[in-house]
Amino acid sequence: MAIDARIETDIAGEATQPYVRRGACPTLARPMQTGDGLLARLRPQGGSLTVRQCAHIARAAARCGNGLLEITARGSLQIRGLRPETVEPFAEAVDAAGIIVSPNPVIELPPLHGEAFGDVADAAAMELLLRDRLAEYLQSPGLAPKLSTIVDGGGLFDLADVTADIRLLAISAEEWLVAIAGDGASARLVATGSADAAIEAVGDVLKLLHSIGWQKRCRDIGPERLLSVFRDMQTISHHPRAGQTPSVGVHPIKDGTAVIGLKPRFGQIQATDLLAFLSFLESHNVKDIRPAPDRCLFITGLSEESAVTVRQSAKRFGLSADGDDPSSRIATCSGAGACASSFYDTKALAETLIDLCPEVLDGSLDLHLSGCAKGCAHPRRALTISGAANAYHLVLDGLASDAPDAQIAGSDINSAIERLSRLIKTERQAGESARACLDRVGTATITRALRQE
Repeated sequence: MAIDARIETDIAGEATQPYVRRGACPTLARPMQTGDGLLARLRPQGGSLTVRQCAHIARAAARCGNGLLEITARGSLQIRGLRPETVEPFAEAVDAAGIIVSPNPVIELPPLHGEAFGDVADAAAMELLLRDRLAEYLQSPGLAPKLSTIVDGGGLFDLADVTADIRLLAISAEEWLVAIAGDGASARLVATGSADAAIEAVGDVLKLLHSIGWQKRCRDIGPERLLSVFRDMQTISHHPRAGQTPSVGVHPIKDGTAVIGLKPRFGQIQATDLLAFLSFLESHNVKDIRPAPDRCLFITGLSEESAVTVRQSAKRFGLSADGDDPSSRIATCSGAGACASSFYDTKALAETLIDLCPEVLDGSLDLHLSGCAKGCAHPRRALTISGAANAYHLVLDGLASDAPDAQIAGSDINSAIERLSRLIKTERQAGESARACLDRVGTATITRALRQE
């Protein structure tokens, strides 16, 4: 079957599936079933929202879902607790706000893109060109559900730390680099040239992906196959970047304005808190709000004085402008009260962990509090506390679904956390991180300490 015919058939078949399968990216059209209802994910075209649009989403989330909004690790908005009968009204509310949500696959822009941030080319315009000219390939379910593309306009801030299947980087207004399978340092350069040449190269990559199999990623393209299409790739020199990944806190901009980066505590915020924050922003001449990787929000167009005021006031809305906020070091799911699958209040236990065992929050450990064994919030190895009936399961280095290294009675969790804190304080050597300390003392010693009365 010709590739064009296969794409047409695939799209027709996919359209009959109301909810997305696990492993794919939930969208407004195809939300994903979770323990607290249906989850929809959206990324506004161009990556930015006005204050009014953001408020419109928050009100719709409260009306159509459970009122809990999240920012994902890659900077998309997630709305939780939708029901089958509210999916369409929520999508209609997004459309009524003038928010354009492009179909998958995701095309990501640095959150601080544009001329004001030093871009030498228009990344948002390049996104539109890619979607227009390569629509038949981009819309095929034959592509991997999580295929990702980054378009970087070459400004002061970038996404060099974020991995992607396909990367486009503007070197000048007339020249783009195309690379695949990696972050800003490790991705393989395959082509360079004008915007038209770069789009053609991306199309060639997508054709390669279709040719090597169903839903393959760019890392699956072998070097010989790649070189057969991009014959000059070995002659392309690397262009070092002087950009930086934007972070929480205040960033003065050359045009005299300032940007502030904020994080919702534990990556989640209630619609009521978000609406109160947006109301607070109305007197500060905000230009737009931009969801960003690492579960951040960037507020642009502020004066430096207003940015300082926002930073000082953020905490009362459940937001933080502190890069060292310990809440950013703990991955939590929505927890009991929001998710029917959860056995405990993950946020409350996270606050307890911060108060009783700050020793584990030195950044050396990944920490994951999961309300059940599914581990939705952090599908990677971590020091994990997962919920079970009448107990907590502690996995010292693994997934929420792994066999626990220790089982802790529900009434004993605070004492167990205090015992873990004492163990680290007692055993830690000079200059040793929490992870190094726990690795050295070993699982048997840790579990024995947790059982002590």
